[in-house]
Amino acid sequence: MKAFLILEDKTVYEGKAIGADRTVISEIVFNTSMAGYPEVLTDPSYAGQAVCMTYPLIGNYGICTDDLESTKPWPDGLIVREISRTHSNFRADMPLDDFLKKYDVPGIAGIDTRDLTKRLREKGTMNGMITRDENVDIDEVVARLKEYTPKGVVMKTTTKEIYEVKGATDLSDNGPLGGAAVFDKAAFEAGKKEKAPAIVKELNGAHLKVAIMDFGAKRNIGKSLAARGCSVTVYPADTPADKVLADKPDGIMLSNGPGDPKECVQIIEEVKKMVQSGVPIFAICLGHQIMALAHGFDTYKLKYGHRGGNHPVKDLSTGRVYISSQNHGYVVDVDTVDPNVAEPAFINVNDKTNEGLEYLKENIFTVQFHPEACPGPQDSSYLFDRFIDMMKQG
Repeated sequence: MKAFLILEDKTVYEGKAIGADRTVISEIVFNTSMAGYPEVLTDPSYAGQAVCMTYPLIGNYGICTDDLESTKPWPDGLIVREISRTHSNFRADMPLDDFLKKYDVPGIAGIDTRDLTKRLREKGTMNGMITRDENVDIDEVVARLKEYTPKGVVMKTTTKEIYEVKGATDLSDNGPLGGAAVFDKAAFEAGKKEKAPAIVKELNGAHLKVAIMDFGAKRNIGKSLAARGCSVTVYPADTPADKVLADKPDGIMLSNGPGDPKECVQIIEEVKKMVQSGVPIFAICLGHQIMALAHGFDTYKLKYGHRGGNHPVKDLSTGRVYISSQNHGYVVDVDTVDPNVAEPAFINVNDKTNEGLEYLKENIFTVQFHPEACPGPQDSSYLFDRFIDMMKQG
């Protein structure tokens, strides 16, 4: 069956329908990862967006539920050059197309995704419609596209209840994001490392309590801390700071999430209270932006964002470059950062935008990229260990 992707500049791509049979309007973005489409589809940061995968063949290893970053997909739609109708993977639970249909996600295949990506790079991110209707009025559609803005996506994706991440060896569903079983230290030490993330060398976070503010958190954030021995509790995005602090965490993690950080007005006010408490804070992605806004700095929207598992970032303290996983459309305006309050810690090697801040007088550091990766390299996973050291030092 035919499907169409209509952009707000009136460009129309014709392809084949995949996934659910429904029409959707969304912000169209592209992701440059060569693998990891299950993690991309279940990353809450894509709420309010339809994702174009630049790698031409998607779906060849199916969907393995153990790899998912949440219990459902969040993008409004999926755009691919070619979808594999069959898969070859002993771990797979279902084909990609069945997964899209199961969770009512529409998509389009068979279009020139390279042309679409170049168009988004040249003109900037645009809104678009994915539809199977051959008789739509283009002018009417374009008018609707220009009015569309993702709203309320943080509260749409956050957990509705407080829960604990129990460990890091599997993905049994004991929490809204799918928690994990208790870490088996004896088995780990015996060499059964396939049961735990390769990044874990020791339980150096044992007895430390971490509060994760879920702004649309990927489950591997909690798992990365639990794998290091931390006791991890996840809180809804709108939880008052007083409630979080009353539980006496040793550290607070501000998670990734979707949308414009300036929309999170009340969350920013609660983060200010957390800052004043003196509890060590580590923030990534949306959390990084929210922390900047809480300090009076500014953010702005990038032309087409950073999305993929191959973005180079430079540590300004060492000069070392790490390949990182990223998914964001907004960035901190480094020109608005008060040099007496914070200084840039990382920059993007490609476009020189800010990728992290070191707060000079507070026990806080933040990064724009994803140290938990999934999908992507784990080059920067050491940042979780740095956070643990911060908590130990108080």
